[in-house]
Amino acid sequence: MSDNSRTAIVTGGAKGIGAAIVRKLSASGTSVAIIDLDEEAARTLADQVPGAFALIADVGDHKALGEAIEAACAQLNGLDVLINNAGWDHVQRFTDTEPSLWDKLIHINLKGVFNATHLAIPQLIARGGGRIVNVASDAGRVGSSGEAVYAACKGGTIAFTKSIARETARHGITVNCVCPGPTDTPLLDEIKRDERAKATMDAIVRATPNRRLAQPEEIAEAVAFFAAAPAHVTGQVLSVSGGLTMAG
Repeated sequence: MSDNSRTAIVTGGAKGIGAAIVRKLSASGTSVAIIDLDEEAARTLADQVPGAFALIADVGDHKALGEAIEAACAQLNGLDVLINNAGWDHVQRFTDTEPSLWDKLIHINLKGVFNATHLAIPQLIARGGGRIVNVASDAGRVGSSGEAVYAACKGGTIAFTKSIARETARHGITVNCVCPGPTDTPLLDEIKRDERAKATMDAIVRATPNRRLAQPEEIAEAVAFFAAAPAHVTGQVLSVSGGLTMAG
């Protein structure tokens, strides 16, 4: 299938890594539905990107997300690619957190992936196959101080990726996972307002062989690879961390 005939949904596509993914897919000719809670940012981006449009939904709300995905697929005339990118983080030592924070992290980072995947698979099957790309985190691969619940959600996303890859292979659907290291995004700027979190992030950059943060466009390149990868590439996890973590 040529890029010019592809359709995609990007959750959390309004800003940061998500916006870079939207721009990358659009540049290849893919029509893209942006699903995000930030209506202003989503609509602003959609106005700037050819073939893109915005829908507003909470990925952790199965009913609301279902309505958005149904509307997206109707406007796209079918779905070829789902990018599960929506995510949120709050850096704090686990013993200082409360269950309400755990619930929010799980709602967005893990339940959001479950919901979008559950809703998109029938659309992909109807299309005769497709691609699912989950954006997790290296925190889910190796752990991260101050991000215990976030890391647990991302580790769950990695395991979920592999399980769904096994379940959907017979339908011609591939499922792969991109794990960014620390990336220069508005969310990271927000996290670094806390001095302890900033010190942690600065130390991580110093420990990275490339000695810098990833740029959103670099994550988007990896996502775009899996979005168009051969059908025999499935259940895989790719770190984009400047060498901060390396596979054994």
